[in-house]
Amino acid sequence: MLNVSEAEGRAGALIEAAVRAGADAADVLYIGDAATEVQVRLGALEDVTRSEGEEIGLRFFCGSRSASVSSSDLSAAALAALVERAAAMAREAPEDPNAGLAPEDRLLRGRSPDMESDDRADPSPVELKERALAIEEAARAVPGVTNSDGAGLSAGRTVVALATSRGFCRGYTTSGYAGSASVIAGEGGAMQRDYASHSVRHYADLDGPEAIGRLAGTRAVKRLAPARLASGTMPVLFDPRVGGSLIGALLGAMSGPAIARKTSFLLGREDEALFGPEIAIVDDPHRRRGLKSKPFDGEGVATQRRLLIDRGRLTGWLLNSASARQLGLETTGHAVRGIGGAPGAGATNVHMEPGTLGPAALMADVKRGLYVTEMIGSGVNPVTGDYSRGASGFIIDNGEIAAPVAEITIAGNLIEMFRSLVPADDLEHRRAVNVPTLRIDGMTIAGA
Repeated sequence: MLNVSEAEGRAGALIEAAVRAGADAADVLYIGDAATEVQVRLGALEDVTRSEGEEIGLRFFCGSRSASVSSSDLSAAALAALVERAAAMAREAPEDPNAGLAPEDRLLRGRSPDMESDDRADPSPVELKERALAIEEAARAVPGVTNSDGAGLSAGRTVVALATSRGFCRGYTTSGYAGSASVIAGEGGAMQRDYASHSVRHYADLDGPEAIGRLAGTRAVKRLAPARLASGTMPVLFDPRVGGSLIGALLGAMSGPAIARKTSFLLGREDEALFGPEIAIVDDPHRRRGLKSKPFDGEGVATQRRLLIDRGRLTGWLLNSASARQLGLETTGHAVRGIGGAPGAGATNVHMEPGTLGPAALMADVKRGLYVTEMIGSGVNPVTGDYSRGASGFIIDNGEIAAPVAEITIAGNLIEMFRSLVPADDLEHRRAVNVPTLRIDGMTIAGA
């Protein structure tokens, strides 16, 4: 795997080769990664894997025609053949008046913000194994836990470099660490499973083995002996570990390509009050140690903090250059991409600002309701906003969390759900999308 300087050099050289081959414009993306992962189960080592890979992709423009070609072989001969193939394909590609590089005046210039995305740590496989074993041991020590699906620890590093024919050539590196455990409580047909996990950029920020393991075990035990919940309409509270999926659906609907294709339930709702006036949702690509922090987007455009929802109102779309041109707007620095193909659009580190009530106060007046801790399936219609997903969690009885419940379905429409959403005050930044506990009234529940 190349370092950042080497990756920038390789990407820049490929741009030069593309221009010599007749490209009117071109961009090159390099991604290299290396990771070590250790899995244990029932107190024994189950698997150790080490993976390293790198790939480079070229997007070659002939006027408004373009083609993308990628290779995992970075030798001179392979890259020469890559340029030749890309040139031949671009000349035969269909015209797209919206395709092209990002505007030059929007590219990142000057110094990159310090996001502390790489701690340069390199824990050994032995250390990862010991920590994974300790996680599982803590989980299995919880009374009521009867079996284990295992525990794991991973450590990795990624190098990204992007170059364009408009003189942009920058790179950065990130580190990543994750710990997890999955255990089973109970016996026979009464068994229940749950898990805990934590992902960070800095190894020192990773939750301790005892915390991860104990949380996994406690969650599994709490799910034993689920009760029945009668169908009906009632308030639903979403635990922070699942509530972020509601905002994920919002972000997907805010995507510029979806708006341009007219396949979003937010179409025509520009500047509309989607939420209550107390709601703010922030995209912060420069959050220190954030899981999705980055200095520039997939087209080299400088990233910046932005309010996506301001006092309940939608502020606009998540735009890459192509969707911005199609909509007659300007890119917002939200281009995302892999090695192959044209960029899409997406957010970075997103969070909903907390409310003023604690979770207990938020549910205090709920006579009968549901507290959701896990959801199954992806039942969201992106065109209409209709929402229906399998769920499990706990019954709320007279303002208190009571018996566990499983195999139920929650349904509604996202527009109506957003309007009635109320956040608690327990926001923590632990994921790419972070929310506090959320309450939504009037959801339809199909019980067991």
